[in-house]
Amino acid sequence: MNIHEFQAKKLFADYSIPVPEGSVATTPQEAIEISSIHNNNVVVKAQIHAGGRGKAGGVKLFSDSKEIESFSANLLGSNLITAQTGKSGVPVNKLLVEKIYDIHREIYLAIIIDAVTKSIICVASEFGGVNIEEVAESNPDKIFTVVADPILGLQPYKLRLLAKKLNITSDLIRSFSGLATSAYNLFVENDCSMVEINPLVITNDRLLLALDAKVNIDDDALFRHPELVHLRDINQEDERETRADKSNINYVKLDGNVGCLVNGAGLAMATMDVISESGSQPANFLDIGGGADEDKVAEAMKIICSDTDVDKIFVNLFGGILRCDVAARGIVQASKETTIPPIIVRMLGTNADEGAQILLDSSLEVKLIHDLHDARKEFLKS
Repeated sequence: MNIHEFQAKKLFADYSIPVPEGSVATTPQEAIEISSIHNNNVVVKAQIHAGGRGKAGGVKLFSDSKEIESFSANLLGSNLITAQTGKSGVPVNKLLVEKIYDIHREIYLAIIIDAVTKSIICVASEFGGVNIEEVAESNPDKIFTVVADPILGLQPYKLRLLAKKLNITSDLIRSFSGLATSAYNLFVENDCSMVEINPLVITNDRLLLALDAKVNIDDDALFRHPELVHLRDINQEDERETRADKSNINYVKLDGNVGCLVNGAGLAMATMDVISESGSQPANFLDIGGGADEDKVAEAMKIICSDTDVDKIFVNLFGGILRCDVAARGIVQASKETTIPPIIVRMLGTNADEGAQILLDSSLEVKLIHDLHDARKEFLKS
């Protein structure tokens, strides 16, 4: 679950991670009132679940109340399109108005899970304020990591060594170590998948401040954190993903044209790989799970078809708990409520022949295949 920057900063404050002075505005007048507290020397930041806000015009520095009012009026209620949003962007309903600080240095700091070491790690770089991916490509030697001990956490001596690698002066090493430890505690205690501060700044007054904040919380752990559930903003989520979530369907919208209807996360990933390797692009990740019934399959198909980018669908099913005939009837059921484009179908396992025949007897445009090599050939044709 993604949360907004202002919500992440509230969590930061709860863990004694220093953040800039500021408040959230939902109207231009509120933005002016907040900015007046700071003599109108503020930064106004659109609150959306996507990066790249600055380049897209969603973050701006101000020193004049009239300009703040005009900027806020234009931004609130609009859709902001960034490199990380879809073509239509995402709605801006809130603005974070914060005091401007004199910045001496910018640092990147994050707590994430490393799949290689299967550990929680702290990632840091002197190159704060830019995309860490760009740093990894151009200056990989400037990215440093500290592996957290599963029992002891981020040990202080490791953080002191990290601070020295980042050229943090001795007067701030203790503060840096404490801040990184607090970020780690926030990560662990709230079952996060990422806590990112980019940039973590050192001001001219020798203060450490989390100028930006990004926190992702593991969806599967939310049952342990009912106090965090209210932080979800469904207005920032893809409408199809929200709809799928209500039906307990694992769906993620992607940028391609081939819809995917699959049972099993591993098979779904393999399906997407086959489509990509053929030169086409998947339009979604979708796992209906092993225990789906006809209604759930029908809903999954309708969600896929609601994406106007989809011009063909690959149905890749291994019948086990979910029988192939059940899945086929669900697809036919969906065709009575929505228009289904041509579908390529691979069915193996329980009642695969029955399922294939149900689809062939329907009015759907169906192409049956036997293995993923055949699927690749089909997508190469298109």
